[in-house]
Amino acid sequence: MANEQLKQLIKQGLTALKAGSKVAAGATSEIQNDAHNPELKAMLEKGNHTSQEWSARIDQALEEAGGGEEQQNPILEAHYEVSQKIRQQAPDDYTRDLGIIAAGQLALHYWIASFGTLRTYAEQAGLSQTAEHLQTSLDEAKQADEQHNKIAKQIMGVA
Repeated sequence: MANEQLKQLIKQGLTALKAGSKVAAGATSEIQNDAHNPELKAMLEKGNHTSQEWSARIDQALEEAGGGEEQQNPILEAHYEVSQKIRQQAPDDYTRDLGIIAAGQLALHYWIASFGTLRTYAEQAGLSQTAEHLQTSLDEAKQADEQHNKIAKQIMGVA
């Protein structure tokens, strides 16, 4: 019985990630248009492609887990609203780009925590393909976080 309850928790987590992917997809072009630094723009474009891959993996994981009901993701919706305010209130390109990076890292840490937690649960529940997909996405999110740090240092003239 505990394994079935764990699978239900995994389904809930995956459907939250799916909803989060929709929020991210809707925000991507807007954020890219607000970025000024060419390397930041390129990183955001790459991140858009990566998030599409995450969405496909989440769909595959949901299939292995037995599906799930569609839901909202109020965490990423609220995060997106904060990101909009940061970009709108930035007094210049320098500050806006650094704000985009900060907001992006906050989102990445949400994904890192979610992918890592659900991967561990999927391993325990015997959902090996799901665990593999989540590990791949986790690794990519960690790499993106490092890239955000690198570009922020470059923009600030620290790198």
